[in-house]
Amino acid sequence: MSPLTYILGWPLGAAIVLLLVPRTFRPVIRGIAILATLMAAVLAVKMFLRFDAAAAGYQFEQQVAWVRSLGLSYHVGVDGINVGLVLMGALVAFAAACVSWEIREREKEFYLLLLVMTGGILGAFAALDLFCFYFFHELALVPTFIMIGVWGRGEQKDYATFQITLYLSLGALLALVGLIALYVQAGAGTFDIPQLAAHLRAHPLSPGAQGFIFPLLLFGFGILVSLWPFHTWAPPGYSAAPSATAMLHAGVLKKFGLYGLIRIALPLLPDAARDWMPILAWLCLGNLFYGGWVAMRQKDFNRLVGYSSVAHMGFVFLGIAALNLVGITGAVLVMIAHGFLAALTFGLSGYLYQQTGTLEIARLGGLLRRLPFIGAALMMAAFAGCGLPGFANFAGEITVFFGAWQSYRLVTILACWGALVIGAVYMLRAIRGLLHGPLPEAWAGVADAPHLWRKAPFLLLLASLLIFGCYPRLLTDKIKPAVSEKVAPALAPEIPARPGILARPAPDRDAPQPPDASPAALRRAGAFPRNSRG
Repeated sequence: MSPLTYILGWPLGAAIVLLLVPRTFRPVIRGIAILATLMAAVLAVKMFLRFDAAAAGYQFEQQVAWVRSLGLSYHVGVDGINVGLVLMGALVAFAAACVSWEIREREKEFYLLLLVMTGGILGAFAALDLFCFYFFHELALVPTFIMIGVWGRGEQKDYATFQITLYLSLGALLALVGLIALYVQAGAGTFDIPQLAAHLRAHPLSPGAQGFIFPLLLFGFGILVSLWPFHTWAPPGYSAAPSATAMLHAGVLKKFGLYGLIRIALPLLPDAARDWMPILAWLCLGNLFYGGWVAMRQKDFNRLVGYSSVAHMGFVFLGIAALNLVGITGAVLVMIAHGFLAALTFGLSGYLYQQTGTLEIARLGGLLRRLPFIGAALMMAAFAGCGLPGFANFAGEITVFFGAWQSYRLVTILACWGALVIGAVYMLRAIRGLLHGPLPEAWAGVADAPHLWRKAPFLLLLASLLIFGCYPRLLTDKIKPAVSEKVAPALAPEIPARPGILARPAPDRDAPQPPDASPAALRRAGAFPRNSRG
């Protein structure tokens, strides 16, 4: 049996066990949730270390036929594209279970939904069947709505729940229509992703079919990822969500749409991908600029982090739009890095909220005096969000810029400005308002993380950012071969120049070359006498 089955099976199995535990056994309920996510994290680390970057194809595969007439099966496996995502998802899930001590009401139901959400997330990233891919995503998405509506905070939590449900349901519906259309148009009689890829390499879809399906997947998955201008659900949703829910959704589940574009849309619909990528390249500037500008105006720290998350998705979209090996490798690296960063930031903001009862920046200040560990971790998270070298975010973003420069130079220049200037301004201003300056008397009694167990989830996420930031080859050596192999139909050395986009067209080596008119060449041809100095 594949270790992936155990990784996603531990949380789902623990959710079933919780059904049998009386709700009054609060320590047992919490212990089961932490143990299950810890086992999933340990198995994910072991699988990541055993992964062979030099081996072709998928590893740790398991396939069990389900409905043979429709080509449905339980099929899981990993390559370089998703092995890091599974690892990141398992580690974030364990950290989210650890910080859920803030939940005091209906703990059994909360942890049950948290475990179902975790199992769905891990299953979605491991699935190699279109049906399982979508089913596991919905299994993770539905608990998100419930957790915000029941355990959310703030006066607008009901509105945030309604908005996030409406947007994400619409995005999931568009993606579902696109996946069904892809299955029908391919005519392969299977939902299996590797078989579909092999079939469509031999029998590509017509340009008309690709032109119809690809926008459905692009905007369906894009809404799930908060692609501008379909991003408005994210900041209020994360602001109202419990800390663990925001950590899992913003950090992990939000990457599902990006993963779907790389795993399904680009390799199976390569011609349409080349047509739509310039549009995506310009839309990503909306994430970077609009998300950053609005973040600068936020008075609530959680909403600021929400808009920051929207802005960071612009880097991933830019790397995907580059349609080259370097850009997509950087996009996957940013996805993993942002997963750790978003989980860390929302976990720390949740701690601040539990201690102070507010996240309004103007009401806080000077907290570094009372919260040395939490304050230091928050400052490091801010530096990572600014793209400081040494953190995984820097490695991913600089790789994206190198890849995008080959295809969209003007967009890359603007994106660099938005990343380096706007991102630094709103993050550093927030840190100054929260941690520095005079300490209000109301917060003189706040307490720092009291012991190692409370500090453990934050240390785990910080260590992950630093390890992959100081040694990104742990990820890139795995990602690059998989991108070259799986996304090869859509990759191009360079994208031809288009109106308004600076690009350098690839030279035509077959075109006739102009004659060499240098003096040395003319002299060799006898055009000058040997004693001429011309």
